[in-house]
Amino acid sequence: MLEVRNIDKYYNTFHALKDISFNVPKGSVTVIIGPSGAGKSTILRCINRLEVFNSGFIKIGNKKIIPGKMRYNDLKEIRTHVGYVAQSYNLFPHLIVMENITLAPRLVLHQEVKVARDNAMQFLEKVGLADKADSKPENLSGGEQQRVAIARTLAMNPEIVLFDEVTSALDPELISEVLNVMTSLAQEGMTMIVVTHEMGFARSVATDVIFMEQGSIIEKGSVADVLVNPKEARTIQFLSKVL
Repeated sequence: MLEVRNIDKYYNTFHALKDISFNVPKGSVTVIIGPSGAGKSTILRCINRLEVFNSGFIKIGNKKIIPGKMRYNDLKEIRTHVGYVAQSYNLFPHLIVMENITLAPRLVLHQEVKVARDNAMQFLEKVGLADKADSKPENLSGGEQQRVAIARTLAMNPEIVLFDEVTSALDPELISEVLNVMTSLAQEGMTMIVVTHEMGFARSVATDVIFMEQGSIIEKGSVADVLVNPKEARTIQFLSKVL
């Protein structure tokens, strides 16, 4: 499904990502953990081409992303197949929930209005918000807005979804709303890469775990390898503070 190979990313002289390589099989859930500033979000943004990396390549299916400029149609194709859910909800405040979800499918996938609305309602039901279709974002809680953002991403029928610390801006009591939706998606076989500090979620859902620090992958493997029996001293130190 996804291959990340030898990715380096610089911001001027700052080396943000250092020779990052990993594979994401279809139907798997890869969880990326690590301290703030490790480069976790940056690698997600490189996968979705929101950031331009300096060397290496990323392969999504048969589509290869390399450094440098890309044609608009190639970017459009990548972002059609790779969904991205950010920490901030980024909902259009002047549009109701239904309009937020149907906008991209109508403009990018050229879906008819009825088809887009029917699909949107299915995804709202999936995230438990069918009764909020006509609400404005300002009338929703943070957890509800994040679930709408997930429904909006799913409405594009992506093959893989990137979740970038989607619960970090939520009150503790709202986090479970979003994690329950993500757990359900994982159980249904959605291919996912998740940057998170929610270790309980990682232990229960992940098929693979990557621990990053200072732009490098320190350790990667199964949940048993990384979260239960880590080998690297830095991984052990980090987990002793968050588990």
